[in-house]
Amino acid sequence: MAVDVIQFGYNSDNYGALIRDRATGKVACVDAGDAAPILEVLEDQGWTLDQLWITHHHWDHTDDLGKVKEATRCTVIGPAYSGSDKLALDQRVGDGDIFQLGESAVSCLHTPGHTMDMINYYIPGGSVVFTGDTLFSLGCGRMFEGDAETMQASMAKLRALPDDTMVYCGHEYTQSNAAFAVTVDPDNAALEARADEVAALRADDQPTVPVRLGDEKATNPFLRYDDPAVQAAIGMTGAGAAEVFGKLRSMKDNF
Repeated sequence: MAVDVIQFGYNSDNYGALIRDRATGKVACVDAGDAAPILEVLEDQGWTLDQLWITHHHWDHTDDLGKVKEATRCTVIGPAYSGSDKLALDQRVGDGDIFQLGESAVSCLHTPGHTMDMINYYIPGGSVVFTGDTLFSLGCGRMFEGDAETMQASMAKLRALPDDTMVYCGHEYTQSNAAFAVTVDPDNAALEARADEVAALRADDQPTVPVRLGDEKATNPFLRYDDPAVQAAIGMTGAGAAEVFGKLRSMKDNF
């Protein structure tokens, strides 16, 4: 890998991440809901923060943006879309934009649905993507601002990334997602194995992410909206992708 990633937890179930470009030592952080763990990991590693990447405007991802910037003098990068317009960003990025972390190119993916400003950050050279609250392991974010068509298109954009991409998301929701997933994809052996793995990890208080995107494609019903088995399980055989996705999300909301 061209980068090193350290994931850390904060609040009750949030995840952030520090990313270091190996060639140059340049360091970035994903989101700033709580400054304390960010500054602690930086100190422990002896790293200097150069960039802060904001995924979306929700408080648990932005509350300590000012504290992190004041402490590190980093460049704050975030969405060029409504919702994040009031955040103190130094650089605004949109879909398809590319910027550098040292020698690592970072591609910006606009994935609206959970919020309309959501930006995910993909490093092809490191085979990692930071999905915020769009894609979770075995699940996806609630559609607070977008509709099913918008969110399904965002999931399709992430599904198109290479299978060996490691997914870092914004929350530890995998066990509850697994409980729902098995009800709409009951004959999926890979999903059953993943649910067992997740239960064991959580019983040991271990994180269930990052996760390989190829494994998510095989097990996450929100990436399998066009799979005949999932469609049949929810009584929507042959329905359109957005319609199936919307039904899945509605079922999860009421699970």
